[in-house]
Amino acid sequence: MQLRSMFAQNYRSLRSIRMDLWDTTLFLGENGVGKSNLYRALQLVQAAVAGRLVHELAIEGGMLSVLWSGTRREAEGPARVRFEVEVLDEERAITFRYRVEVGLRPPKAAAGFPLEPQVKAEELVVDHGRRPVTMMKRAGPAISVRDASGRMRQYPDQALTSETAIALLGDAGHFPEVAAFRRVVANWRFFHGFRTDRFSPLRQPCLAVTGPMLDEDGANMAAVFATLVHTREDTVDLDRIVAAALGGARLVVPLPGETAEFGLSFPDFPNRVFQARELSDGQLRFLGLAAALLSYRLPPLVALNEPEASLHPDMLPPLADMIAEASKTSQIWIVTHSTQLAEAVRERCGVRPRKVVRENGATWIEGMRLTGVIAGESDDED
Repeated sequence: MQLRSMFAQNYRSLRSIRMDLWDTTLFLGENGVGKSNLYRALQLVQAAVAGRLVHELAIEGGMLSVLWSGTRREAEGPARVRFEVEVLDEERAITFRYRVEVGLRPPKAAAGFPLEPQVKAEELVVDHGRRPVTMMKRAGPAISVRDASGRMRQYPDQALTSETAIALLGDAGHFPEVAAFRRVVANWRFFHGFRTDRFSPLRQPCLAVTGPMLDEDGANMAAVFATLVHTREDTVDLDRIVAAALGGARLVVPLPGETAEFGLSFPDFPNRVFQARELSDGQLRFLGLAAALLSYRLPPLVALNEPEASLHPDMLPPLADMIAEASKTSQIWIVTHSTQLAEAVRERCGVRPRKVVRENGATWIEGMRLTGVIAGESDDED
């Protein structure tokens, strides 16, 4: 199932932006233009599916912090943050469209806290190619859902303003379309750098539990490497890329006992294995990206926010090689301000970087029409 388009409105610098997406989507922009808000908007859709959307917005400072602060027209109605995604199930030729809107509590309302983000509306539509069918619709606390007979009915429970209907219905276990959409979005992975301080999870041994894919904080990185080395027994791509990026280094992964560990062996010190706690920040971050992009099983979507951070320029071509390899089986979303990385990804994946700019205070994509299509984009796959 592939993410085909996204829409965000009134979220931070995203005034109103809709865009079509590809197998590999590459955003390039200077600091401060709001490109990370694109990444975060998609991450918040996943939070809605998990039932954590209001919590995540509260962490950002609540509605007064996340709402678009520029000029608004009176005809637009109440100020709300709105997110939409369109996901295509290619095998079954089914398109899922999900929308969620969050706003402030009305001044005289009794439910909820005064400045708490509140879920106002949601909708999940399924399109089988004949006509779109609404599977779930939420307005305020009331939820309507399509039952097995195809009729819309009121769901017996009402949603709190802090809850999403998509999470409530998914947990109920009676709505297969909702469950299918939740399952694919829940498996998206977002990697926004990795901690590299002395207490970083990447520097610690982890439990010896098979790791098919990397956790977002990288805490199971040693288990991911151990799974590749001792379960799949195929590390050709991993070994080649580690050697290219880290001066001929070799990844050393002993058979796990109670914990899984790893280290690096360098040509200048052939009899010494440098443990994770001894590695530089750049070395450790590159290995985190390697675990994310070359794991035993890749998620349906991998989103990388400024993956070039702390990496030496010589590491960027091997990073682009990993991105190209991962793009064969996963959808890749990259946000970067490195023209070198963008060019390397373009060469390997055949995708044109989408330049993120500011127009009248709002984040926009250079050359993009209001429909979300970018002029000349059909020429990308030459």
